[in-house]
Amino acid sequence: MLAQRLAMLAAVDADENDTEVLSHALLHATAGLGGLGGMAHMRLRDITGGLILMASTGLTRPFTRLWDHLSDEDSVAPIRAARENGPVYVPALAVPKRSHGHAADAPRGPAGAGMVALPLPGPEGPLGTLAVLLPESHAPDHGQQRFLAEVARWAGGLLRLAPASPGGVSPTLLHGRRQPVPPQTPPGEEVGHWDWDLRTGAHTIDERSLDVLGIDREAFDGTVESWSALIHPEDLPWATAEAERAVRTRSTYDMEFRLRRADGTYGWLWTRGRVVTGEHGEPVRMVGTVWSTAESHEGLEAVGRALLHMNDGFVSMTGEGRIGFVNAAAERLLGPAREMIGRPLWEVAALRGVPGVAEQCRRAVDEGEEVGFEVPGPGHDVWYHLRLVPIPGGLTAYVTDVTERRAAARRATLMAELTQALAEAVTAQDVVDAVAGSVLPPLGATGLIMATLEHDRLDVVGSVGYPEAFVRRVHGTPLAAAVTGEALRARTPEFSSSPEEFTACHPRAAGLIPAGGKQAAAFLPLIASGRVIGVCVIAYDGPHPFGEDARSLITALSGVVAQAWERAGLYDAATARARELQRALLPRALPSLPALSAAARYLPTAQGADIGGDWYDVIPLSADRVALVIGDVMGHGMPEAATMGRLRTAVRTLSDLELPPDEVLARVNDLVSELGEESFTTCLYGIYDPTTQSLTYTDAGHPPPAVALPDGMVCFPAFDPDPPLGVADPPFETHEVSLPDGSLLVFYTDGLVEVPGRDIEEGMNRLTRTLTTALADGGGQSVRAGGHPAGQAPDEAPERLCDTVTGALLPTDRPAPDDTALLIARTRALAPEDIALWPLPDDPVAAAQARKYVREQLEAWHLSEDLETTTELIVSELVGNVIRHATGPATLRLLRSRTLICEVTDGSLTTPHIRHPSVTDEGGRGLQLVAAMTTRWGTRYTPTGKCIWTEQTIP
Repeated sequence: MLAQRLAMLAAVDADENDTEVLSHALLHATAGLGGLGGMAHMRLRDITGGLILMASTGLTRPFTRLWDHLSDEDSVAPIRAARENGPVYVPALAVPKRSHGHAADAPRGPAGAGMVALPLPGPEGPLGTLAVLLPESHAPDHGQQRFLAEVARWAGGLLRLAPASPGGVSPTLLHGRRQPVPPQTPPGEEVGHWDWDLRTGAHTIDERSLDVLGIDREAFDGTVESWSALIHPEDLPWATAEAERAVRTRSTYDMEFRLRRADGTYGWLWTRGRVVTGEHGEPVRMVGTVWSTAESHEGLEAVGRALLHMNDGFVSMTGEGRIGFVNAAAERLLGPAREMIGRPLWEVAALRGVPGVAEQCRRAVDEGEEVGFEVPGPGHDVWYHLRLVPIPGGLTAYVTDVTERRAAARRATLMAELTQALAEAVTAQDVVDAVAGSVLPPLGATGLIMATLEHDRLDVVGSVGYPEAFVRRVHGTPLAAAVTGEALRARTPEFSSSPEEFTACHPRAAGLIPAGGKQAAAFLPLIASGRVIGVCVIAYDGPHPFGEDARSLITALSGVVAQAWERAGLYDAATARARELQRALLPRALPSLPALSAAARYLPTAQGADIGGDWYDVIPLSADRVALVIGDVMGHGMPEAATMGRLRTAVRTLSDLELPPDEVLARVNDLVSELGEESFTTCLYGIYDPTTQSLTYTDAGHPPPAVALPDGMVCFPAFDPDPPLGVADPPFETHEVSLPDGSLLVFYTDGLVEVPGRDIEEGMNRLTRTLTTALADGGGQSVRAGGHPAGQAPDEAPERLCDTVTGALLPTDRPAPDDTALLIARTRALAPEDIALWPLPDDPVAAAQARKYVREQLEAWHLSEDLETTTELIVSELVGNVIRHATGPATLRLLRSRTLICEVTDGSLTTPHIRHPSVTDEGGRGLQLVAAMTTRWGTRYTPTGKCIWTEQTIP
C-alpha cells in the first residue's frame, strides 16, 4: 500500500505549484501512517526566521493557527526536525510557545496524540518540514519511517522555492500572472544602463550592471536573443509583450522581471527605457536604465508564501516601522500597495490622522506583546480592528473590517433606548378617553372621533357620542373622499357652525349630518414631527358658533393632542412588536411524542410593551426521552425578552448534545453570569425516560413541579432548590421522581402561584386543591393509565387542565401583575414487551451474537420482514466499532415505539464521527452507512460511558 502511494506521487505533474506539491505530500503521508492530520512548513532564513505554515490537511483552522509561525527557539517536532536535519517523533503533542495570543483559547489537539516530523531536503539544507499527527501510542515503524522519508524527498525535489534565493519564488504562486504597476521610482538600487539596436539585435549593457546583477558573461554575448534567454520563463511572455508594445507605440518601456544569475538562481530587476526613432520616425533603438530590486522582493515573497490563504488584511513592517508587504485583503481595506510600501502604517492614507496608531505600533514593538484596538477608516463611515503582532526584526498588522459589527451594536443600543421611551407612553385608546374626559365637557361638545391617517385612508381608533353604524361608515374612508381631506391637505383646522355651512362646503356629504346626529363640528388635523398623522373631530349636537377665542383654543389643543397621539401610535406599534416577539420566542406548537402529551399556556401581564421573560419548551431526545424545561428571566422589557430567547436557544442546543440536567444548567449558568450582575433567571430542567418511568431534573431557584399520580394524589417533591442562574455556584443537585404510567407533571412560573395578597406557599396549596378537584371531577379518568372519558381524546387532558388551572389561580377582573407560563404533561411508559436488553461479550463474536438477538427480537415483534436486514447491518457496524475502538462492558437495547430504536452502550467516552474518506481509504464509511439507513442517529454519554443510538421508521 505504501509503495502504491509513492507510485501515485511519482505521477504528479511536475508543473504543479509548491502549495499543490505540499498538499499531495501531506495527503499521502497522513493516510499512509494512519494519522489524524498533517502540516507542511517552509524555512524563512532571511526575513523572520523559523518556519512558516504553507499547507495542512485534516486539521481545523483554530488548531493550525497556533502553528502558523514557529520560532527557531521553539522545541516542537517541526523545529527539531529542521534543526537536526533528521526525523523526530514526540509521543505527546506540545503547543508552540509563540502562538500570537491564541494559545489560551485555541484547541491543543487530540488528547494523547503524538507527532512525527521529517525535513524536506534541499541543496543547502532543509527547505522545511512535513509533520503528521498520530493517534496515541502509534509510533511509526521502520517501514513507515522509510515511506515518510521518500515522501519528503519527493516533495523537496519538486519544490521551486530555493531557500536562499527569493528570486526562485514563482509570482504565479503569490499573485497569479500580473504586470506590476510601477511606482514613480523603482524600489531598488540604480546599477547601470543598456542599449538595444532594433535593426541589428545588438544588446549592450554596462559592466557595473553585469556585476551587480550577477549575469553570466559567457551566456550573455551581447545579443537580444541571449538577453531574452536569461529572463525567467514565467516572466518572458509579458516582458516580451511589453517591449513589443513600446516599440509599436514609440512609448516608454517599464517592466520588472527576474533574470538568471551565473550561479543558476534568479534575481529581480527593474528596467525602464524609451524608443529612439530614426529620421523618418521609424524605431531604431531602445535605451534605458536598470535597477536591482532583488532585496525588496526578499521580504515580500517570503511573507507572501505564509499569507497565501489569508482572508484578513495583513501588513508586514520592518523594525523601523516601514511597510514591506501588504496582501490583497489589506489593499482592499487600506489602498493600493504601491502607495503603502515604504511608508509607516500611520502615514497610510486610510489611517493618516487617526490618533494613537503610531503610539500603539511603538508599544507593540517595545513591549513585545500583541496589541489590538479599533480605528475609524476613511471618511469615518467604516471601522477597522488592528491587531499588531511583533515578530523578530519587525511588526505585523492584521486588519479586519468591523463596520457592520459596530453598526449592529449601535442599532441594538438605539432600539433599547427607544423601547424604554415608548414603555412610558399611553395607548391610543387612553388618548381618546383623556380627550373625551378633559376636552369635551369644558367646550360643551358631545361628539369625538379620532382617526389615524394610514396610506391615504382614515382609520378610526376611538369615538364618543356617535352611533356605531356611523363610525363603521367613516372607518377606512379614502382621504380623497373624506370631508376632512381639505383640512388635512392644507394642514389647517376647518370649522362648521351649522348644517347649512357644512352642506355649502361639502354638498356631496350632506347625508352625514343626519347619520351622525351632530350639527356643528371642528375638524382638526393632528400634526406632529412635521407630518399629518391623523384627525380629531370635535362635534356638537346643535349649531355652535366658533369665535376667534374658541378657534384659537381648539387649534392649540390640537397641537397638544397631536403630540400625545404620536406617542400613542409609537406605543401601540411597540406593543404590537413586543407581542409578536413574545410569540416568536416561544414554541409555536408542542411536539406530539410517544412518551408524553403536553399542553402549555403563556399569559402576558398586559402591561403594554413591557413583556416578560417567562418561557417553556418540550424537547425530544433519543430513546423516546423528553426534556421538559420552564424558566423565568427576572424583570420586564425587551432586554429580558431577548435574554429569554437566548437562553431557550442555548437550552435546546445543549439538550441536543444529550447532556444531563445538572450539566445543562451549569452551562446556562455561565451564560447568564456573562450577562451581568443584575441578570438572574430561575429554571427547572428535567428529562423524562419512558423506559424507567422516572423524571430526572435540576432546579435553579424555580418553584417545584407539581406531580399528579394516576390515583389522583397531588404532591410537590420535597427538596431544597439551588440558587437562581447567575448567582448559583455549580454543581447543581440532581433529583429523581418515579412516575407511574399516566402521571401528570405540572411546570409553572411564579406568576401562577404568587400574586399580590397571596404568597407563594398559599398559591401552591391552591394549585394542589385545583388539580385534586379537577381530577376528581372527571379529569382524573383522563390520567389513569390506558383510560379516558368516552368521546374525549387522551391528549385533551393536559389542555383542559391548563384552562382549569389558569382560570382558578389567575385574576379575571384585572390584568395579572406578572407574566405566567404553564406547562402540563401526561406521561406514558414504554411497555416492558417493547424493551429488549442484552449484555454483549468483549469479544469479536459480539457482533454475530448481536445480529442473532436482533433477528429473534424482530421476529417476535413481527418486524423482521421490513427491518431485519438493515437493523442487522446497523447493529453489526455499531458493535464492531465498540469491539475495535471502545472499552468496558457493552450492551445492546432495542425499543419498539413510533420508531425502532437501537442502542449500543460501552464504557468508553470516545465519540464517533462521520469521516470523509478518500477513494483510496479502506475504512471510515461505517457511520456513513448507518446515517444512510436510519432517520436519526447520535451519541449520548452515560454515567459509565457512552451510548450510540439510531432510529428507523417502522413501516
